[in-house]
Amino acid sequence: MKKISFIFATAILLGFGLQSCNREDNNGDNNGGGSGDDNSSVVWVDLGLPSGLLWADRNVGASSPEDFGGHYAWGETALKTVYKWSTYAYGSDFNALTKYCFESNYGLNGFTDNLTTLQASDDAATANLGDGARTPTEEEWQELIDYTTSTWTIRNGVNGRLLTAANSKSIFLPAAGQCHSLYFYGPGENGDYWSSALYQNNPSAAWVFAFDSDSQNMQVVSRIYGFSVRAVRARQN
Repeated sequence: MKKISFIFATAILLGFGLQSCNREDNNGDNNGGGSGDDNSSVVWVDLGLPSGLLWADRNVGASSPEDFGGHYAWGETALKTVYKWSTYAYGSDFNALTKYCFESNYGLNGFTDNLTTLQASDDAATANLGDGARTPTEEEWQELIDYTTSTWTIRNGVNGRLLTAANSKSIFLPAAGQCHSLYFYGPGENGDYWSSALYQNNPSAAWVFAFDSDSQNMQVVSRIYGFSVRAVRARQN
């Protein structure tokens, strides 16, 4: 939980100097858009991956590849102003989950449903981009890491990582920061992108692709954070 500890420390240090999650992003839209892109505005990029998976060229809710797009709690499909347990759709605390819970110690009154992967009805990618679009699994993020070269770069004034495949095609992931409680952290400094997979040892957390200017890796973070979503879909024959 190193990432979570860092975010809380930042909140203590910066306090009221932080931006609100109900903010204007780099495209001028409240909370980076998120009302839902038209499918026709998204370019699906074939990176030549072994799975054949296609990756969207922009974040969910973004008007361009450099736009931050929306920030979503895991399993939620709408934007909000406050990102914490009291506003989370599927539980009021880490040990009071009401959906996506495989361990009774974390479920409300011992609740379990053994769901470990986002259903389409709770997937921000599907909700915003339509049938066929979805949030990548943990394994699909790892495939992207393994089969691309990642470079910290600036595109049209926006910091982020350019992931380039062997076929010379690439996608740009803006360092869109994240939301926790009332505040917006790290724009231009780090990016956090949800997977569709719960953490195997704790259903109150899920896998995230996280990066900054120095590194990138898969991490485990509480479901209540507001992170970016990048959609994938299967190649259409």
